Amino acid sequence: MNDEYISYEDYQKEREIAAYNRACGMNENQTREEMINKIKQYKFSIIELTQYLDTHPDDKRAICMHREYCNRYKNLADQYQKIYGPLTNMFPCNKWRWIEEPWPWERGNY
Repeated sequence: MNDEYISYEDYQKEREIAAYNRACGMNENQTREEMINKIKQYKFSIIELTQYLDTHPDDKRAICMHREYCNRYKNLADQYQKIYGPLTNMFPCNKWRWIEEPWPWERGNY
């Protein structure tokens, strides 16, 4: 048993991540870095599929994959932002959460 104190906010973040992971069939211990990497992968796939569809607009499989990746990207980005705050300044929020957290050079590689 770990006697380390966990703040209520951190506890809530962990619960939200676990609930999302269960709903999506993902690993229970997915970290912030893993979430952001998955978001980047979906974004890359969406861009590549969009370029492919520019020259193959009737490819039903590619259209279906594009739609699926867009949905997954949106769901994961929404979940990430709910837990950690906005990904960019283009996402609406009620609070400037990034001001409260360590700056990128203070927190490591994510």
